[in-house]
Amino acid sequence: MNSNKTFLWLTLLLLFFSCIVFGQGLENRIDSLILKEFNDPKGPGGVFTVTQKGKKVYQKAFGKANLELDVNLNPDNVFQIGSMTKQFTAIAILILEQEGKLNVNDPVSKYIKDYPSGDKITLHHLLTHTSGIKDFTKMKSLSGIAQKEMKPEMMVDFFKNEPVDFAPGEKFEYNNSGYVVLGYLIELISGNTYEDFIQKNIFDKAGMSHSYYASDRKVIPKRAYGYHKKESGYVNKTIISFSVPFSSGSLMSTADDMVKWQNALNKNILLNSQETKKAFQKYHLNNGEEFTYGYGWHLKDINGIGIREHGGSIFGFKSMGVHIPSEDIYVTGFSNCDCHSPTEVTRNIAKLVLENTKK
Repeated sequence: MNSNKTFLWLTLLLLFFSCIVFGQGLENRIDSLILKEFNDPKGPGGVFTVTQKGKKVYQKAFGKANLELDVNLNPDNVFQIGSMTKQFTAIAILILEQEGKLNVNDPVSKYIKDYPSGDKITLHHLLTHTSGIKDFTKMKSLSGIAQKEMKPEMMVDFFKNEPVDFAPGEKFEYNNSGYVVLGYLIELISGNTYEDFIQKNIFDKAGMSHSYYASDRKVIPKRAYGYHKKESGYVNKTIISFSVPFSSGSLMSTADDMVKWQNALNKNILLNSQETKKAFQKYHLNNGEEFTYGYGWHLKDINGIGIREHGGSIFGFKSMGVHIPSEDIYVTGFSNCDCHSPTEVTRNIAKLVLENTKK
């Protein structure tokens, strides 16, 4: 072997081992971020996944999927994703707009004739949390229906006559009721149930074969069980009817299915680029002030670089997803105890991976 070939071979070998060490260094740093919060191997835990340009660069599970059966969490466990559901509801509305069945600037009264001030509240207001309608999760009477099976129309009737908090478009205030109304509109306009519409138009098209409208009755393979933490220890999650959060928070998914979701959005599999942009642009209040929410995503930044994120919290579960479009970095964190929040952990992982790509 001549000297040039020897030099080339040694260079390639050094590069190979450098990549391994570099990758292990990143993995160890991500582990340390997670273990600050998810540090009880005998308790419920979480699943964290990192992809870049659609390729998985990190995925691990921590803790137990089921305490009674002493079963460890795995990356393919199914979690309730809470308010990350709003992403799917927003995209479903845009799918209907692309099909010419609605316009996001339509007033609610076009579809629900008797909705109070429905001529002033638009679908855009509902999508951006600027409608001013009462958030049902803040109503004291919620406990009276929490375990009842509620039809979408019944849920809308539950809060629609409450006094509004502000005039439409006057301010941004996160609101679950708006997304329940959107789910009801999806049913009225499409002629399908919300569950069937999401299944056919999103889950099936994106290849999300382990995502569901939540149920405590159905047998769901690899389901992670949800927990609370009390002074005495862990207890099973509070049972609610999923017909109550409905289209604002009742979907279930896996880490890998959420990667498929992000890839489907990136590749315009579900929507054309023009409609997709509507979900990811910032809008303005009546006074011209810009706010940092699109349709189903918070629009923020890490070190001056734009990100799209949304979390979720529902009895027994918390979730978080962060996407950095410029580098196509996608990080998700799921927890099966509402005592553990993946929010800051997921953000910090995204920041770490972003900084890593800039080196």
